[in-house]
Amino acid sequence: MVVPSCNDGHYDWAKEVKEFDDTKAGVKGLVDAGVPKLPRLFVHPPETLRSHPKLDGVNLDLPTIDLQGLRARRGEVVEEIRRAAGEWGFFRIVNHGVPLETMDAMLAAVKRFHEQPTRGEDALFVDNQMHICRKEVQQYVKYMIELREIMAELLSEAMGLRSDYLSSIECMKSEALACLYYPKCPEPEKTLGTPKHSDTTFLTLLMQDSTGGLQILHDDHWVDVPPVRGALIANIGDLMQIISNDKFISVEHRVVAQPVGPRISVACFFTPSLKAAAKPFAPIEELLSDENPAAYREFMFREYTQHYKTKGEKVETALLHYKIR
Repeated sequence: MVVPSCNDGHYDWAKEVKEFDDTKAGVKGLVDAGVPKLPRLFVHPPETLRSHPKLDGVNLDLPTIDLQGLRARRGEVVEEIRRAAGEWGFFRIVNHGVPLETMDAMLAAVKRFHEQPTRGEDALFVDNQMHICRKEVQQYVKYMIELREIMAELLSEAMGLRSDYLSSIECMKSEALACLYYPKCPEPEKTLGTPKHSDTTFLTLLMQDSTGGLQILHDDHWVDVPPVRGALIANIGDLMQIISNDKFISVEHRVVAQPVGPRISVACFFTPSLKAAAKPFAPIEELLSDENPAAYREFMFREYTQHYKTKGEKVETALLHYKIR
């Protein structure tokens, strides 16, 4: 979340970051203290904020995938997912089976957690070992796992593969939650809630509250993704683009800072099981041909994650690192 601004030679960014971290109060602590201006360490260079033009006044919205009556409409739904994953990389899912009360309870639980008097972090990452710590989390993750199995089948079929293909290679078998809290910002025009990036996953399922702020890069323009109550946002991760050999696309996205808040969101990241992570990943052979050769080289999951750790915040997407043509 901390991104350096331009260094003019007189500003010790590293020192200010350390001083901020030592407070253990997080961004929320600054807001609670009534800071009227954005601390310099959070100011983004103008060229970063305006890296792509914003589409305003254009009626452009995400595809919506309705899972109601899936058994009778399966072919139609698969085709809609194929188009959405191949052209947008993002799509809404409605009638997904997660009860509205479960979604509301999860958002409320995240808000309560972050608004504890001693809580300074702005993101809570929940792994498999922590699900039992909170009833709301356990219930929400149960539905995420059920939806993951449905999405694995539909994405497999959308690639023209047998429905159990993605499940059989266990590429989405591990899940983790990022429970994010974005306080209101005193100068939102100078910063970002989350910088531009693509996801280091096979699939991400996102729930956001009513505040808004998510934008995706579509046709080289930033497009707002306004929240829709009860809907989930699915986005294709880098790893899915690689194994699909570009049939599906992983799209860069960001969260813009807001003068209101807090904004609460919960992202569920699906990554390989330990067994699958021990084997190399590459474009799926069944999708390749003389006319459609592999676009990416073979790699290990650990190598992929290490690339991000090495590059840190300077890497926006690792796809080019693995391209072979």
